[in-house]
Amino acid sequence: MDAVEVVSGDSPIILGVPHAGTHVPQEVWDTFNENGKALADTDWHVDQLYKGLVPDVSIVTATFHRYVIDANRDPSGVSLYPGQNTTTLCPTTDFDGLPIYLDGRAPDEAEIARRQDVFHAAYHKALAGEIARVKAIHGIAVLYDCHSIRSNIPFLFEGTLPDCNVGTNGGSTCAPQIEAAVVARTQRADSYTSILNGRFKGGWSTRHYGRPAEGVHAIQMELAQSTYLEAEKPPFNYSQDRADRLRPHLKFILQDLNAIAGELAPKRQENALRRHK
Repeated sequence: MDAVEVVSGDSPIILGVPHAGTHVPQEVWDTFNENGKALADTDWHVDQLYKGLVPDVSIVTATFHRYVIDANRDPSGVSLYPGQNTTTLCPTTDFDGLPIYLDGRAPDEAEIARRQDVFHAAYHKALAGEIARVKAIHGIAVLYDCHSIRSNIPFLFEGTLPDCNVGTNGGSTCAPQIEAAVVARTQRADSYTSILNGRFKGGWSTRHYGRPAEGVHAIQMELAQSTYLEAEKPPFNYSQDRADRLRPHLKFILQDLNAIAGELAPKRQENALRRHK
């Protein structure tokens, strides 16, 4: 199985999906304990949730599971959230802090390096390639990073997570218009709660690629899985009814991003200047 699946579209929007994959190579699977084999920390069905919302978006999806290696972590191993509980580049525990490997079977440095080459680097090569391609067409690219997580995980955060968690690393990864549009949509979404740059401020992809001054904007959406799953426990089934209520709001967000990207695109701005001369 290829480590990455890519759909190339014609719009300025790129959907990054680093954590919906469930593939674990057999040689890695054999090192997991029963807790690891549950794959509980998958962004369950988030790729299905966003499928077909708007036309012509590019989609870059990691097919491998985050327990193999986390495509949304700094490859150097530096923590995204210093001082807070989190999982590492090659996690050895789940989100509840429990071991996922059999005793003595966690990956050593050589194995981590191998997984970086085979999986992590492959995902980011594909993602960087789509960003460059889209930017060459439009003069701008907007990476919308798609995530989801259980809404109650005491090891990672206190209380219940808001439904929609928008991350821009303090506003540094995208233009203010992009941040404002996404926040406005989440705040207007009836019966859903939301927060900007709360517990989740944007992972490595958002922080690494988000360079607004260079025409590349990035924003992360971390959804509580209670918004679209039947239950946040095995078998983590997709709820069509809940998804149908949520998907229109996500569609509005992507439509807004597409429109704003058009306004921010250098070619559009150049044409506007010419008309006013």
